[in-house]
Amino acid sequence: MTRSYYAPHGGHPPQTDLLTGRAVFTEAYAVIPKGVMRDIVTSLLPFWEGTRAWVIARPLSGFAETFSQYIMEVAPGGGSERPEPDPEAEGVLFVVEGEMGLTLEGARHVMKPGGYAYLPPGARWALRNEAAAPVRFHWVRKAYEQVGGIPAPEAFVTSDDAVRPVAMPGTEGKWATTRFADPDDIRHDMHVNIVTLEPGAVIPFAETHVMEHGLYVLEGKAVYRLNTDWVEVEAGDFMWLRAFCPQACYAGGPGRFRYLLYKDVNRHVKLKSPFAR
Repeated sequence: MTRSYYAPHGGHPPQTDLLTGRAVFTEAYAVIPKGVMRDIVTSLLPFWEGTRAWVIARPLSGFAETFSQYIMEVAPGGGSERPEPDPEAEGVLFVVEGEMGLTLEGARHVMKPGGYAYLPPGARWALRNEAAAPVRFHWVRKAYEQVGGIPAPEAFVTSDDAVRPVAMPGTEGKWATTRFADPDDIRHDMHVNIVTLEPGAVIPFAETHVMEHGLYVLEGKAVYRLNTDWVEVEAGDFMWLRAFCPQACYAGGPGRFRYLLYKDVNRHVKLKSPFAR
């Protein structure tokens, strides 16, 4: 199966472009379209060389509460020997363009488009772009919620091609999820999966649930229900959905609609808000 992963390249629009765009920020959801991921909104990170990042989600009252998500761009020769400053943070890397070398717990891995790595809290890892072109990848970070008597998951590296999608019941395979972590493994407190809908497939009800979501469209286009609105999205767009935000989808074709999906899972609800004073 041929796979496609959209990656931003930055740049800057000409003065002749219209200002009107598709960006939306509400109390229930946000849409960051691919057209706003320009050079002037990138960030540099400590201890990363030859690297810039588009920060598309971060913990913020009224916005994402459980995770952050970056799109990283590392130039040839760039990378980091001290990538993660927070010893309590876990992470997922997902490559969308280029190639990079990941050293994880002493083992070296060459990661290409579709490559996936889970990084538990306190993991020893380093990353270097040893290729001739930039590498672009997603880095999802979350403060791991430790539970007494349950160890943190171990690190692992896999890929989109190596994991078989699981079809949703009653959909004849038209709606499927690529689950990189075992959904029954209670050690994991977040899942970063890939959802695939074939042309014309639907999420046929307004999902309304406690899990917060980050959705980055890897391929295709769709009409997405976000709270009370129907919004057109395409490859390169990012959506944030607050907990309990109603959501549904029609895949718009002519090709598959695929997105990288973050959600928090497998933990008791905190009874005190982290933003309470």
